Amino acid sequence: MTSPGTILLTGASGYIGGRLLPRLERLGLRVRCLTRRPEELRDRVAASTEIVEADVLDPESLGPALDGVDTAYYLVHSMRGGDFEAKDRRAAECFARAATSAGVGRIIYLGGLGRDEDGLSTHLRSRHETGEILRGSSAQVVELRASIVIGSGSFSFELIRALVERLPVMICPRWVDVPAQPIAIEDMLAYLVQSLELPRGPSEIVEIGGPDQVSYGAIMKEYARQRGLRRLMIPVPVLTPRLSSLWLGLVTPVYARVGRSLIESLRNPTLVTNDRARTLFSVRPRGVKEAIARALVNEDLEFAETRWSDPLSASGSQPTWGGVRFGSRLVDSRAVTVAADPPTAFAPIQRIGGRTGWYFADWLWRVRGFLDLLVGGVGVRRGRRSPVGLRVGDAVDFWRVEAFEPDRRLRLRAEMKLPGRAWLEFEVAPEGSGSKIRQTAMFDPVGLFGLLYWYALYPLHELVFAGMLRNLARAAARGNPAT
Repeated sequence: MTSPGTILLTGASGYIGGRLLPRLERLGLRVRCLTRRPEELRDRVAASTEIVEADVLDPESLGPALDGVDTAYYLVHSMRGGDFEAKDRRAAECFARAATSAGVGRIIYLGGLGRDEDGLSTHLRSRHETGEILRGSSAQVVELRASIVIGSGSFSFELIRALVERLPVMICPRWVDVPAQPIAIEDMLAYLVQSLELPRGPSEIVEIGGPDQVSYGAIMKEYARQRGLRRLMIPVPVLTPRLSSLWLGLVTPVYARVGRSLIESLRNPTLVTNDRARTLFSVRPRGVKEAIARALVNEDLEFAETRWSDPLSASGSQPTWGGVRFGSRLVDSRAVTVAADPPTAFAPIQRIGGRTGWYFADWLWRVRGFLDLLVGGVGVRRGRRSPVGLRVGDAVDFWRVEAFEPDRRLRLRAEMKLPGRAWLEFEVAPEGSGSKIRQTAMFDPVGLFGLLYWYALYPLHELVFAGMLRNLARAAARGNPAT
């Protein structure tokens, strides 16, 4: 491949960007990652990759980030929030102006399939609008429009896998039968990489997809066939996007507000309408059967390179709390000594959440997740990227890993709806011939309601936090060969 100069990658912590990054690095390309949180990327990039702190909504930060850039991947999308359209619009406008000022030659953008004349959903309309805004820059814009992405860890595949695995009888609203043209994640990445080699010229909108025109229902049936599962699918004439998303939030890792915005888009057929992709690219996409088979290999390993819930946008806009007065920080800290060395004592902490659970009263955590879901929060069913591995920025149910030091420290930041800010921290240190495990819950309340929230739940917190630490200590002791 001819070197295209410095490449800027936005969305490197997301599902697509996180998989594209190592492929660009393996090609020996000069890559610069734009991120709001550099600390969450440092352990994910090669030594040759540059990380710059910037925000697509902050025009002043984009100038230095785009300086000297020849090609930029624009993989930014606000997945949730009532104002996501306005945010995507502002972000695209800021980026287009900055790219023009910096003399960027090409922008590669990933959008969504769907015909404007079909009356697009808010989600797909925003995707198309973003591409149009980017084309207003001086750069050549290559807009790849895709439908359902099938791959381990993708939103669509996680939804399908969870529904089919958990529900022997499935209620199927109308959107289950809407036609789509899925694409395997490997083929999607191939298109993104080959876009670097396209000749310079006018901007292009390229529709990409696999050879099969199917529906979500057909994909579910194929998944069930490959897993050897018998499933009954019952169509229902009416099930609103809101009811669908709440129902999905109860049985899948998809939480309400993300689910709703995407489910609304499923009413639109997303089919490839021309052969421009075949003319421009050498990629020959695989069919649905092979795409699912490949995704299942990774799912069976219980690990995916990236997941749809990885990017910060998947948890909504993080509150800035600007101008808000917090009261005194409320802290619940307790410690226990165990007859185990620090790595052994830390091992059960590193596995917390997801399928392992929270070591005490898991049903209470599920109830809290359901209540969070009802008020538009993330819920508890996001799970975690890996049953053992952790890194800064990972989602762990309705928490986000804020700090991680192997065998020593884990700090989780709450992403559920709260009248304040909350953290849960675990620290392990040598203590005599064993280790001390310290567990600390911290809460910064906002106003009187925040204080009332904390003290109303204090008896329950006392029960849960004490039980969690007690069972963590027992798990650590069982993990020590000497016990």
